[in-house]
Amino acid sequence: MITTFQDFAASLPEALQWIGVLLVAAIPFVESYFGSAIGVLAGLNPVVAVAAAICGNIISMLIFVLSAHGIRSKATANREPVALTPKRQKLKDRMDRFGVPVVSLAGQVFLPSQITSAAMVSFGAPKNLVIFWQIISIIIWGVLFGVLATLGISVIS
Repeated sequence: MITTFQDFAASLPEALQWIGVLLVAAIPFVESYFGSAIGVLAGLNPVVAVAAAICGNIISMLIFVLSAHGIRSKATANREPVALTPKRQKLKDRMDRFGVPVVSLAGQVFLPSQITSAAMVSFGAPKNLVIFWQIISIIIWGVLFGVLATLGISVIS
């Protein structure tokens, strides 16, 4: 799958390859970390690859968060809370235990930022706090994987 996305980005005209990376990084499970690596491996300047991947992931995450917030606001208006499924209760318990910053930073190891952020907002975490910490997390993961991909290419060369 990663090779397919890399081929997609590399197949675009050189001036538009960053758009390919931006689009690929907006896909859940690809995100800024694999998007950065895909861009670097496709031959983009590492700074451009990382920036495009981060922007794509942030745009996608914002769509999920704002949608979840809107749905939650409408669904909970003048209604009593509904019991959560065991799986959702486990995720909510972790969010309550560790807080939005830790779930945002570490959550990408287990689930895409889009799903993690939407879940936190649906559990009642403040939308702006979730957005703030998700952006920090997306930047950290994107830069880390962009650096690792760049170092990997320099070692191979």
